[in-house]
Amino acid sequence: MSTFKVSVIISTYNHPEWLEKVLWSYEYQTFKDFEVVIADDGSDDNTKSKITTLQNQLSYPIQHIWHEDNGFQKTIILNKATVASKAPYLIYTDGDCIARQDFIATHMTHSEKGYFLSGGYFKLPMRISQLISKEDIETQQCFNIKWLKSHGLKSSFKNNKITATGFKQKLLNKFTPTTATWNGHNASGFKSDILAANGYDERMQYGGEDRELGERLFNAGIKAKQLRYSAICLHLDHERGYVKPEMIEKNLKIRATTKKEKLTKTRHGIKRID
Repeated sequence: MSTFKVSVIISTYNHPEWLEKVLWSYEYQTFKDFEVVIADDGSDDNTKSKITTLQNQLSYPIQHIWHEDNGFQKTIILNKATVASKAPYLIYTDGDCIARQDFIATHMTHSEKGYFLSGGYFKLPMRISQLISKEDIETQQCFNIKWLKSHGLKSSFKNNKITATGFKQKLLNKFTPTTATWNGHNASGFKSDILAANGYDERMQYGGEDRELGERLFNAGIKAKQLRYSAICLHLDHERGYVKPEMIEKNLKIRATTKKEKLTKTRHGIKRID
């Protein structure tokens, strides 16, 4: 028997300050029957000590799954975290995404056999990312459009992600031109479906490595629901020093094969298939 209804798998790498804000955002979730599994792609001791400190302050359980730093190996650590997770339903997100208090509840409300869920994120500029405090997360002030604008957020159609409710939210989810895909920062599905697909393809590095898993789920007949305007997280700003064109090129080739051969399982995932 699983211990929790949902496991939230959060990827991180050497950004303890952002991770701390993210972990506090799960303290204030309306849905409480969950664990957090941190998929740590080789962070140094600063992250470990931050997690240890927070484990004593937060009310929910945290598993810290870590491996040594050997370049960008997010897919490998995500697979380890997936195996370690204790719930039948998994939400995947990143250590730079602050979850609104209804984030888990929204995923759980829309979860349905034969589907995975595709959420979005709301990008913040660096100044606001740094400004957000534990108190702003607790009061949900950081999700208030007036508060964000008072600190310099510009007007944009994308602000609907923060402000839309009810019928408008459903309408925007339905008519957004953005396709529902498996997004590493905000996606969820049944653990049994992820395991059947053999998890993430461990040959893949940065660039579409999450989408490729979604493409295999599609090939297996699983559909996607769009939650871009209802499962909300704030994306804290940071540099991406790890992005290399050859990584993206390699990943595109793997994805092309997945589509062409209609693969439902990777041979290079949780289990090695010869």
